[in-house]
Amino acid sequence: MALDADQLAALAAVTQEGSFDAAAQRLHVTPSAVSQRVKALEQAVGRVLVLRTRPCRATPDGEVLVRLAGQQELLGRDAMAQLQPPRSRNPRAPVAARRLAVAVNDDSLSTWFPAAVADLPPDVLLDVRREDQDLSADLLRDGTVMAAVTADPRVVQGCRVQRLGAMRYLAVAAGQRRAQWFGEGVGAEAFAAAPLLAFNREDALQEQFVASVVGRRTVTPNVHYVPSQQAFVALIRAGLGWGMVPEAAARELIAAGDVVEVSPGRQLDVPLYWQHWALRTPTLDDLTERVTRAAAAALRPVRRHGPPSAR
Repeated sequence: MALDADQLAALAAVTQEGSFDAAAQRLHVTPSAVSQRVKALEQAVGRVLVLRTRPCRATPDGEVLVRLAGQQELLGRDAMAQLQPPRSRNPRAPVAARRLAVAVNDDSLSTWFPAAVADLPPDVLLDVRREDQDLSADLLRDGTVMAAVTADPRVVQGCRVQRLGAMRYLAVAAGQRRAQWFGEGVGAEAFAAAPLLAFNREDALQEQFVASVVGRRTVTPNVHYVPSQQAFVALIRAGLGWGMVPEAAARELIAAGDVVEVSPGRQLDVPLYWQHWALRTPTLDDLTERVTRAAAAALRPVRRHGPPSAR
């Protein structure tokens, strides 16, 4: 059975924009037209594809077709790009823009990932979603993004995954605070008393570092949540708490005398992976090559076993 392209586009727009009205604005049609297209698609496949909630969400069956809609759109844009006359012959020829929607964890976005996409072709538009690894898998599954930098090696159905490398983190604190909190040793009692910073409630890096130092002993520290990389580092420098900082940034702060290591010689390596639709197109292949090249230059080799989460 051939699926109608306009109906697929309507389904994708509803689930990605969150409502029929917003989807109508994106597609430049009326909300009634969007509703009719989605209903017609549901009747054609005999399944409910959209949960009419706020925001609207795709059902598991709908996710399959949203991903298909995105893949068809990418294939179509790549085909049009190849059909366009060379710019040297017709520099004023209109360019069919190709949009790349990707999910990237915050620390990669603030360190090595920009180097991967800094010189994209002028007809490629980037749509970066800053998400943690769990939500990145959801965004791949429902078709919101076509690729993701993630700490989760489990393959999403319909995707491919490959190792990128490991991001190394150092535990750091302001020098005076480190002496105050850990002057008598880096142990369970010290970690329980010293306040720490976490990016959000899913950020387990600090807990993993503590476990690597104290073993199985239970530690319940006081936690400040700071969901901004810039503010996170600034507040560590100011002495609010200690936290895990990517090695490159941490080394600069240490060299400047702004912070010191909590436990010199100890670090945490988080393996990262590139997961993308199992689809071969020039645009996606080029993006994958750029990301793997930038990661190889910036990340460390992945160890066989590593912590399961990243910011």
